[in-house]
Amino acid sequence: MPPVSPFLRTAASHAWRLLVVGAAVYAVFVVLGRFHEIGVALFLGLVITALLSPLSRRLARVIPRSLAVAVSLIGSACLLLGVLALVGEAVAGESENLVREFRDGLVSIQKWLERPPLRLGSEAVSDLQSRVGEYVSSHRSTLLNTAVSGAGQVVQVLTVLALAVFSSVFFLHGGDRQWAWFRAQLPEGVRERVGVAGRAAWRTFTGYTHGIVLVAATNAALVGLALYLLGVPLALPLALLEFFAAFVPLIGSPIALAVAAVVALAAKGPLIAGVVVALIVVIGQIEGHLLHPLVMSWAVALHPLVVAVSVVAGAIAAGVVGAVVAVPLVSVTWSVRSALRAHAAAAASPLPPPQPPPVGDAGPDG
Repeated sequence: MPPVSPFLRTAASHAWRLLVVGAAVYAVFVVLGRFHEIGVALFLGLVITALLSPLSRRLARVIPRSLAVAVSLIGSACLLLGVLALVGEAVAGESENLVREFRDGLVSIQKWLERPPLRLGSEAVSDLQSRVGEYVSSHRSTLLNTAVSGAGQVVQVLTVLALAVFSSVFFLHGGDRQWAWFRAQLPEGVRERVGVAGRAAWRTFTGYTHGIVLVAATNAALVGLALYLLGVPLALPLALLEFFAAFVPLIGSPIALAVAAVVALAAKGPLIAGVVVALIVVIGQIEGHLLHPLVMSWAVALHPLVVAVSVVAGAIAAGVVGAVVAVPLVSVTWSVRSALRAHAAAAASPLPPPQPPPVGDAGPDG
């Protein structure tokens, strides 16, 4: 038998290792797919912890820690419910006007389609309306089944939110002790590296969470003010939609503003809709060239191509949830890699390594 080529031997040794790693990654994704509600709940619990930990730390300086956590959670819940109630009141107050303006807008759109440059005949528009009506009539049972399944999904969402809040209570109250206990269960040789990785991951995650919330709030304020000045109905609900859509980088804000453009087209005509489309471009430039470089400077900066690929890959793998989770996951992974490389270089250096920051949720301000 002829001797095996060294190149083939090396390639085979790397190939079986890649197969093992691929099988392990696939198994992890299968497990996460089976229990994705728990994963989403824990992720939301970490988000709540990252947002409320500064407030709870400051309150814990003057009141007991348990009471500080309760005040933080109850206060933020009341604030969120107040905003939702305000949005609901705005929708209820403008619903009749919106329906009337929507009908008038449809007539305007029909007349606009019949004029140059499209020159669609009235028969074509009427045929399109009739086809839409026939589709709704023939698929009425399917639409009703979808609505019923949607009600079941609402219960599932509420369950996930309840578990997220429940887990955030323990993270806020004793997250540092839980992390110390977890490290104590590991072999002594890896405890230090796990500690370095954990501190880097939490620092990046909290930085990204604070940054994306600030960017989303700024976008929502700009959109709400612009739509209000343009007289577009439902400016407040559309601003809230922009706030939540901004959590999906690159594509979330344009989609939300496209919805606002459709509402403006139906209610105010093509001119105002064109202004809203121009608003999409302006806010995209502000977000990409001003807000993200300034606000996200404490988090790991990723190239826009990496962000785009991460969002698309996350959306393909897990839908909207994957698109939201993809960028912070990639940021945390890159931060952990950089921190471990720096730690290994410092350990190999004859100089003493730098002292790490304190473990737990104590940040730069104590």
